[in-house]
Amino acid sequence: MTVRELERTAAIARGLVVEMVSKGGSGHLGGALSAIDVITALHFHVLRERPEEPDWPYRDRFVLSAGHKGMALYAVLALRGYFPLDVLQSYGSARTVLPGHPNMHSLPGVEANTGALGHGLALAAGMAIGARVHSNQARVFTLLGDGELAEGSNWEAFAAAAHHRLENLTAIIDCNGLQISGPTAGIMSMEPIPQKLRAFGWQVTEIDGNDMAQVIGALGDTRAGEGRPHAIVARTVKGKGISFAEGAVAYHYWKPQEGELDRARSEISARIRQLEEAGA
Repeated sequence: MTVRELERTAAIARGLVVEMVSKGGSGHLGGALSAIDVITALHFHVLRERPEEPDWPYRDRFVLSAGHKGMALYAVLALRGYFPLDVLQSYGSARTVLPGHPNMHSLPGVEANTGALGHGLALAAGMAIGARVHSNQARVFTLLGDGELAEGSNWEAFAAAAHHRLENLTAIIDCNGLQISGPTAGIMSMEPIPQKLRAFGWQVTEIDGNDMAQVIGALGDTRAGEGRPHAIVARTVKGKGISFAEGAVAYHYWKPQEGELDRARSEISARIRQLEEAGA
């Protein structure tokens, strides 16, 4: 896909996230929208995968460590063809295959159960080691939140991945600056994140994680290797794509108030039309 086509796909996915919130009555909106450009780029531009054969052994893996952003993953997987779009309408129902945090046993395309923060990077590192042991050229990607970095298990995994020279592993940190209790800088600042990761032995790229051209450029650079794992520090806006939710901690977990759903739908539809008129 071109950059414009990827932007349009991400905008459509944002709309699907809003509809899931509408069906379920609530959901972790803010982080899903900040991360959706990266997740779209991965599944439509980067990952070697076969949606019709989700267990293909030579596929690249993506682990959503920040599992509460699962609505973004569900929307993108549905658009990618892992399951029918109408499955998204079950979000929030009693027997849904779309729980609040991803479940690898209920949905194709989900590589690991996540949501207890701090585990995804270690799982991804294990997958990367396993691929190398079996001479499998699969690459492994994982997405963490900046608030998640306060979990010490992440730093054990950062150290282990560098020690084992896992050049087939990429960690993307969705740095939207907010977590459920407020700004990450005031709760547990982990900055400067790029310098800390370099000190742990990682290659590091810092980008605007809501700029699709920068996202695919950084993800493309991870093919180079150098015998070190690669980290992408993606600076994003929480709630990106819905003006009243952008940068607002109240939309970490959203229970729509009267009129908010219609306003969100209108803004996202306008963005999709804009991209279509631009040739996407």
